[in-house]
Amino acid sequence: MFEHVKAFPGDPILSLNEDFQDDPRVNKVNLSIGIYFDAYGKLPVMAAVRDAEHALARETRPRPYLPMAGLPDYRDAVYQLVFGNVCGVHTERRIATLQTLGGSGALKVGADFLRRTLPNAQVWISDPSWENHRVVFERAGFTVNTYPYYDSATGGVRFTAMLDALRAISNRHIVLLHACCHNPTGVDLDHHQWREVISLIEKKELLPFIDMAYQGFGTDLDDDAFAVRELTARGISCLVANSFSKNFALYGERCGGLSVVCQSNEEATRVLGQLTGAVRSNYSNPPTYGAKVVHRVLCTPILRTLWQSELASMCKRIAAMRHAIYERLKDRRIEDSLLSCYVRQRGMFTYTGFSSTQVDRLRTEHGVYLVRSGRMCIAGLNEQNIDVVADAIARVLLV
Repeated sequence: MFEHVKAFPGDPILSLNEDFQDDPRVNKVNLSIGIYFDAYGKLPVMAAVRDAEHALARETRPRPYLPMAGLPDYRDAVYQLVFGNVCGVHTERRIATLQTLGGSGALKVGADFLRRTLPNAQVWISDPSWENHRVVFERAGFTVNTYPYYDSATGGVRFTAMLDALRAISNRHIVLLHACCHNPTGVDLDHHQWREVISLIEKKELLPFIDMAYQGFGTDLDDDAFAVRELTARGISCLVANSFSKNFALYGERCGGLSVVCQSNEEATRVLGQLTGAVRSNYSNPPTYGAKVVHRVLCTPILRTLWQSELASMCKRIAAMRHAIYERLKDRRIEDSLLSCYVRQRGMFTYTGFSSTQVDRLRTEHGVYLVRSGRMCIAGLNEQNIDVVADAIARVLLV
């Protein structure tokens, strides 16, 4: 039955992480996988999350299946965090919000919904984009194209080329955009550029699908959601996938959400019904525990304040590591044109500009793991490993 099945090549990032775990070297450094590590190189348990878990442990109750759409209180908390105080949106109730299995689950449910709703549409993702974006939409049956984004010459955005490409897309096609902390480049649009893109989307009647996996890791919770809230305020239909893996450090609990901005409450009700149909045919209903933790934190004022403070500290530490690696490499006489990416870009990732050969040398000769595209996870740096990384980079670049 299965003799024709080909071997799965593996996910390039997750497979690299497995190779790192098998590496026996003591001074190895993992800067490949998108996980936030603290100043001691440990995966943190946020104090707000810990306190919420302790409170939940005192309230042990039966655990029935959740509704297909998820825990209602959690969905309301997601809705409030993602959309904030956009004028009129809360009274009009024109947004359908669903609990999902992380941000990837939100993308998958959204892709399945759109394939049934807009069967003739194609999907456009940035060049480059997170590898799984293409995989999710192609496996849903879409043709996936790219629009220009990263400028390797300047380390910024090819904004004019991006606009020209969006203008050339036919109406009612789907454009995937990164809300903040672009993965893999760390290069984001500013507010003025976002307004231009959104105006073009509105004029061309394109459907934006916003991936917001890093809310709170760019500037702050509100500014990182600027594009989402600008689209919503203008009444433009869109989809938003959000994740609590990074900003709650709840990677294994798979907590996320999918929101669809509609034109009316009646339309949102119908859309939510179709989204739950997609869930039913996939995993039937989401898990309870992580959703209760997130809800407890977001809806308990003292825990919400603590969480926001911790998240701001995480964001600040990443920024500090950007400046630290910049200074370390500058001290090792690396030319400045190769260093600006560390301080100009933001969020967890930086596009270093390293070739695949240089990345391979960093891994094989020095035990420093990056994705072969040259993407570096800045959140993996700390004071204990930063000189190891800087020395390895200098040895590779100064050959």
